[in-house]
Amino acid sequence: MDTFIAIMTGLAPSVGVGLLFWLAMRKILHADRNERLALERMDAEEAAAAAESESR
Repeated sequence: MDTFIAIMTGLAPSVGVGLLFWLAMRKILHADRNERLALERMDAEEAAAAAESESR
């Protein structure tokens, strides 16, 4: 049982850092996806406004 606790104690920092890295990368990727969607919406609105002003 002491060996198991020693192994878990040794692995805990690596697992913790890995979890933090995964969470950070997940947050970054979600933010990037949302930013790309927002830019796409803005481009579509600008294109629609330009088309509307040209048709007048």
